[in-house]
Amino acid sequence: MLDLDKHGHFPSMERLSVLVATILLAYALGHHLILPAHEASLQLPGLYLVIRLNAYTLVTLIVAGLTATGADWLLRDHPNLGKRSTLEHWLLPALTALVIGIPLFQAPLSTWWWAGFTLFGTLLILVLVAEYITVDPEDVRHPLAAAVLTVVSFALYLVLASALRFSGCRLFLLLPSLTLAGGLVSLRTLRLRIPGQWSFLQAGVITIITVQIAAALHYWPLSPVRFGLVLLGPAYCLTILIGNIAEGEPFQQAAIEPLIVLASIWGAGLLIG
Repeated sequence: MLDLDKHGHFPSMERLSVLVATILLAYALGHHLILPAHEASLQLPGLYLVIRLNAYTLVTLIVAGLTATGADWLLRDHPNLGKRSTLEHWLLPALTALVIGIPLFQAPLSTWWWAGFTLFGTLLILVLVAEYITVDPEDVRHPLAAAVLTVVSFALYLVLASALRFSGCRLFLLLPSLTLAGGLVSLRTLRLRIPGQWSFLQAGVITIITVQIAAALHYWPLSPVRFGLVLLGPAYCLTILIGNIAEGEPFQQAAIEPLIVLASIWGAGLLIG
């Protein structure tokens, strides 16, 4: 029987509350921040690119960096961390802060905005606590924490894809955003499934496939949610398939779960519309 005192560490509530409160306060104040927008343009052969930078973009990037730094500060308190790098543990918190800023800044202030604000704050706490737990592979809660991080990772990917579709951003902005998010989500999930190994090649292949699908569907008349679900299906299922194979399952057996999930996600996309 495992010793819960040894394998049941929990992050400092003081550090956790300070970090989450700072991040949420930055987003709450950022919604009222008014700064002149700036445009950067670039003329390429047959293509004119315009990138608009505003206060929301600035706040989102600053908060993502703040979250990464804060996650490192929170994790350094773990007694089993030692001198190990915390890189793998602050990637997802930073992505969480980055993604939640998009719908928060797109939506007007209302009761629903505050409900979403509360939900995203809870999600951020959940991610930080789960990352803290996964520092110790022998923690009795490690499998549950890894499962939570996997679900949250792909939920964030769905939110990002749907939000980008809703915003109507151009293809040259959509593809890099999905590439970064998809790569980080697949990489982090595979790292949880295959401890001690960075699966850069596998994550890269998954990202290329999903980005190609996104490019093909960009001009189709799909709703934001349906667009997100179409991309979520292959991104999640290919990641799970590679993880199953890496754990030693035969291909036929390893492919059963991903195929069932893919059919379910795409079926949901057809029903939701």
